[in-house]
Amino acid sequence: MENVDVARALSEAADLMEIAGENAFKIRALRNAAQTIEGLTERLESMAEAGALQSIPGVGEGIATRIREILRTGSTHDVAAVAPSVPRGLLEVMRVEGVGPKTAKKLHDELGVTDLASLEAAARAGKVRGLDRMGEKKEEKILKGIEAFRTRSGRYPAYQAYPYAITALERLRAVRGVARAEFAGSLRRCAETVGDLDVLVAAPDAIAPAVMAALVEWDSVSEVIARGDTKTSVHLRNGIQMDLRVVPEESFGAALHYFTGSKTHNVAIRDRAKRMGLKVSEWGVFRVTKSGEEERISGAEEADVFREVGLPWIPPELRENRGEIEAAEKGALPTLVDLGDVRGDVHMHTRETDGAATIEEMAAAGRERGYRYVAITDHSQSLTVARGMDATRLRAQMAAIDAANATSHGIRIFKGIEVDVLGDGALDMDSDVLADLDVVIASVHSKMSQPREEMTHRVVRAIESGLVDVVGHPTGRIIGRRSAFEVDVERMIKAAASHGVAMEINAYPDRLDLSDVHAHMAKEMGVKIVISTDSHSPRHLDLVRWGVSTARRGWLEKQDVLNTIAEPAAFLKALHGPRKRGR
Repeated sequence: MENVDVARALSEAADLMEIAGENAFKIRALRNAAQTIEGLTERLESMAEAGALQSIPGVGEGIATRIREILRTGSTHDVAAVAPSVPRGLLEVMRVEGVGPKTAKKLHDELGVTDLASLEAAARAGKVRGLDRMGEKKEEKILKGIEAFRTRSGRYPAYQAYPYAITALERLRAVRGVARAEFAGSLRRCAETVGDLDVLVAAPDAIAPAVMAALVEWDSVSEVIARGDTKTSVHLRNGIQMDLRVVPEESFGAALHYFTGSKTHNVAIRDRAKRMGLKVSEWGVFRVTKSGEEERISGAEEADVFREVGLPWIPPELRENRGEIEAAEKGALPTLVDLGDVRGDVHMHTRETDGAATIEEMAAAGRERGYRYVAITDHSQSLTVARGMDATRLRAQMAAIDAANATSHGIRIFKGIEVDVLGDGALDMDSDVLADLDVVIASVHSKMSQPREEMTHRVVRAIESGLVDVVGHPTGRIIGRRSAFEVDVERMIKAAASHGVAMEINAYPDRLDLSDVHAHMAKEMGVKIVISTDSHSPRHLDLVRWGVSTARRGWLEKQDVLNTIAEPAAFLKALHGPRKRGR
């Protein structure tokens, strides 16, 4: 079982327990553990075997017992305990935007809602609006949420698919005779969601049966859809379909290009090849003779495809037919930012609010990853659910950071905050306190249903305050669960450009906010980006790879990303720009 599956099982248990009215402390512990586990790079199965589960921040004996239970059975005793009173169909109901555990409980208790179908029936019958504190607008939002859920159904956040792809490659590469194995498709292009997983193997025909066996005998496979000589399709335990293809080694590069996509990119490459008297397919690059015959000329390497059509190799992240071919023609492809370019992380939380570790532990995690600096940016007071800090607590934390810096060799700890942008655009902290901080991230955490004009004015006012360094997760979306709030992103980025404020690519893999398209817009408008993890645990710092992938899809180069600057003082100077805040 992959870590993401364990995290999901813990989250589902917490949701069902909340509906059932179970102990709030236990529910919070389950959710915190799930969040931490999503960021782990070590496999939980290996940690469980080594008796090391309790080394994970926030995992005590109770949570460790549940993890072992999930690894063994796929669920926990908590789910079984609440099953008589809470239908599992309510988990699907809670995936509808705007329906959390409390709303799901109300719908279940008062309208008998047990699943998505009964929720839709109740809403269409006008019954939801009659509930206390619901109303017609809430009912309309639920119906739109059901429609959106069904539209995205069958697609999975990339981070949920990635561990399966990696494990599959390990199994397939271990088969004797396999020359190469890679995943392709939208996952290789680093898209934020995937519909399925494409895996390619280069091997002789005689090896193909052993390759297929390695896949279908994998215990993560729940169903074999089809099994053939060169292609096998399966469903994995988490519902994702995986398609495995075996191709000759001389065709591997062409097949990798073809199955990586995107479809529109491939069409453009094929059209270009046709104009040159060539044919490009998954089997190779062919020259079409005057008699109409096809002569194979290359295809073993992916670069062959591009070379034959007169182009340099184009990184997979750019292959969306958004101008990458034209840029390649002109020799103007960007040198994309790389994971190794990132030198610090400036959005993270500690135990002071809703994190799982201390200042020193978060700094140590940064040092272990070779970072030169980190910023502690706990929540401000209005976010009570996260135990947000008032000015007194923030001042005390600032003093604690000064003390930690005195003994924390090799890394600089910046004093910061993730300050809430209130409903009218005011900041949730006095200006004199904010002026004494190194890093101020301004984020929206409430009133996300404001109309577009109000929300845009709200965020722009915060940007114009002169107190903000970075706009955090600028559209508020959570992939697969919550749409972006209504905001004029172009106006927001223009305001950031005018006031020297950076925009964040929040690397937490269910946010990736800014999106790739908006990150490209920011680059075009001269706005700098900060790639941050929003870490709530030391291991979450590894999630930066997802933010870097999004940045690459947005055509960002090293110079577009502020936290590629190595020296702490130089980073702060670039972050603050011409703004004066008494620093």
